[in-house]
Amino acid sequence: MIKLIILSFVLLMFSGSLSATEPAGLYTTKTLSVELASKAAWAAIKDCRKRGYSVAVAVVDRGGNMQAYLRDRFAGPHTMETAFRKAWTANSFRVDTNQLADLLKKGTIPEQVQHNPGALLVGGGVQINAGGSLVGAIGVSGAPPGDSEKDSIDGACGKAGIESIREELEFAE
Repeated sequence: MIKLIILSFVLLMFSGSLSATEPAGLYTTKTLSVELASKAAWAAIKDCRKRGYSVAVAVVDRGGNMQAYLRDRFAGPHTMETAFRKAWTANSFRVDTNQLADLLKKGTIPEQVQHNPGALLVGGGVQINAGGSLVGAIGVSGAPPGDSEKDSIDGACGKAGIESIREELEFAE
């Protein structure tokens, strides 16, 4: 009986050290709430309105699932799907779409990226990060491309949307 107790104790100690070095089967991740996604989308619409543009905005969570979807009254019918595809692309490839568009223009983007079904390599899709982790993306469509090669007007409006939730994102870190 004493040998069984000692063996059990040794196995218990050994199993504890194994579980500390082995990766867990489940992981905890952060993702956007519908409240933050909606707040960012509305702020992006307001920013584009101030600039004189009527746009559509889509916000996806880290899995690429739609969290918020708004279309201003005069945004064209194509802008809704375009906004979603911009957000999905930035989220999926973990790169803002203006950077992908620049790589496409230079001819340095891998062919499999530009031909990926659903990907849209034009400016206006911006990653949303919290604590160094991707938690989603915002896509804006409806404003003209703009003069800057660094960003589109759509992208600038998307960044304004993200800025409106920056404090909550930093608090979540």
